[in-house]
Amino acid sequence: MTLDSEKMKALIAFKKHLETQLETLNVEVREVQTLLEIVNSMLLEKGFKRGDLKEVLPKEVVLPKEVVLPKQKQQQVESLSDMQDNSVFAVTATDQDKDNVFPLKTMNNEEMLALIWFDKGVMHVLPDESKQFKTNVPPFQKFLVEKVLTKMREKDLDLLQSKQLEANKTFSFNIIEEDYLIRELVIHNVDDERLKELKSSIRWTLEKMYEKMKN
Repeated sequence: MTLDSEKMKALIAFKKHLETQLETLNVEVREVQTLLEIVNSMLLEKGFKRGDLKEVLPKEVVLPKEVVLPKQKQQQVESLSDMQDNSVFAVTATDQDKDNVFPLKTMNNEEMLALIWFDKGVMHVLPDESKQFKTNVPPFQKFLVEKVLTKMREKDLDLLQSKQLEANKTFSFNIIEEDYLIRELVIHNVDDERLKELKSSIRWTLEKMYEKMKN
């Protein structure tokens, strides 16, 4: 089966995001390893023996030489590794897997706003980087965060308090940003009903933000 052009673009964009995220993690690991070596050297210079270091440093902290993705995500990256931007591809994934990727466009379908990737109740929203969406542009904070995401979170916390919902099934969200620039929204424990509402709310929010940014 072949993917239509929109899903191809969405998969390619997600592949690039994963590659960037993996490289960032690898860089961070190398930096931590370097700092740890410096600290170890300083401790040894002060008279510590290696046996002493084993007692001081947490035994469970083991830094990997390279970040390895969980098996599921690693397979997803490998399945996309042969893709090129201007080609037509055949994939072996099931229809259900392919439907997990949603290009999010404006209501008139003229502008790409974001890419949504949904898997096992977790929703990843990757805004179009070329548009530079920022958290301080209305109505992101007042509408999406306060009236949509926070309200869903509060509703689940009430259910948790009344023991109608388990802690590991409560709605939660994380906004990944850099100098107000929105890199990603990660939303946990999203059911089908909320997925539909969130897609609509996020589309409306980003479209309104884009209109304000163009003016």
